[in-house]
Amino acid sequence: MTLANPIVTESTNQMRNLAFKASADSFSEPAGGDIVEMHRIPQITIHAFCETPEMIGTIESAVADRRMARAGAKINPGGIAAAIELYRQSPSPNLIIVESRAAVTDLHAQLHALADVCVPETKVIVIGYANDVGTYRELLVRGVSEYIVAPVDPVSIITIISRLYRDPASKRFGRALAFIGANGGVGSSTIAQNVASTIARTYGCDVILADLDLPFGTASLGFDVNPIHGIEKALKDGSRFDDVLLERLLTKCEDHLHILTAPAILEPSYDLEENAFERVLDIALSDVPFVVLDVPHIWTSWAKKTLLTADEVVITAIPDLASLRNAKNLVDLLKQMRPNDAPPRLVLNQIGVPKRSEIKPDKFAATLQIEPIARIPFDPQTVSTAASNGKMIADISARSMVSTSVTKIAQAITGWRMAETRKRRFELKRLWSR
Repeated sequence: MTLANPIVTESTNQMRNLAFKASADSFSEPAGGDIVEMHRIPQITIHAFCETPEMIGTIESAVADRRMARAGAKINPGGIAAAIELYRQSPSPNLIIVESRAAVTDLHAQLHALADVCVPETKVIVIGYANDVGTYRELLVRGVSEYIVAPVDPVSIITIISRLYRDPASKRFGRALAFIGANGGVGSSTIAQNVASTIARTYGCDVILADLDLPFGTASLGFDVNPIHGIEKALKDGSRFDDVLLERLLTKCEDHLHILTAPAILEPSYDLEENAFERVLDIALSDVPFVVLDVPHIWTSWAKKTLLTADEVVITAIPDLASLRNAKNLVDLLKQMRPNDAPPRLVLNQIGVPKRSEIKPDKFAATLQIEPIARIPFDPQTVSTAASNGKMIADISARSMVSTSVTKIAQAITGWRMAETRKRRFELKRLWSR
């Protein structure tokens, strides 16, 4: 950190421009997540120095967020004075976050003293209480990386750090979309496969489907492929896994869809460590906009971590009591351990099975306090025909309720709308002429 010879970087200019799009009364708006999308924080060291218990709680919540999993953070009381004392004896980290209730002139003096004991590469975020554009400008010119007006929420902290450490030249991280069934046999894998295909076909963007059910995965059957290698090869060579090896292991199914298949053999046992899939997913997410994760209905350390770190979690359930109980447990856990994320998505599948006692969909949703993004009717003919022929449901019956529901799920989890087709425009024109 250097205040004597400030260098205003391109990223600083971008943040400053974003800041002044807001009104002078709320110039700290860039801290919100609506302007710039948050990205995973790289492996950096962060020290925070807080003056109030409320700020300690805020920083603790930010550090616990899934996007901060790679960073090593330490939270200290005492504000800037404690930071100066510490760095007289030990080297400064990659990033320092300081809370200060001092007046502007005193804050400038404290930051100069802090700069004297920090290495030049250290970045500093100041959380202050002066809501003044002039203060913001002055601190940026003096070399402070960002100034945020308190009170501040955890998401704002994560967003600012994400901006500071996002390399414009590096590949953008994609989004991980995890699908899991509340029970076995509820159709989660079928939905995951069809949603992955729908995203790839409709939006023309590259998608990787990763079948994480190593002993019993069905992705190869769903797409009628017989790959030589799959995801198990990536796990064996995890230390040297890279883009080149990923490309070799992917099986192309459609123009924009590739899959990492499961071995689906039972000779080996699959006792995996918590971080078994971490590097594989990181490499995949750096290559494509979307990675769809077909998570099996098991509860292991790696399955739990996969769900907790995914950008979106889709729970597929059927309207019975066991599914309701399991779905509620999953929803409660994800809400508790992902406080800065939206709740998981719910898909109600196989509604209306003849002679089966079912929970009404509205009551099911009310119990979970989540509105389903799709309510899929029981349609064994369409689904079984697609599965038997290794095709997607849209290929068998594009106008079926199941296919329409898959489209709704794809829209909901990507946030993208489907473009109107030429056929639809033609039909409307013909109707108008009549």
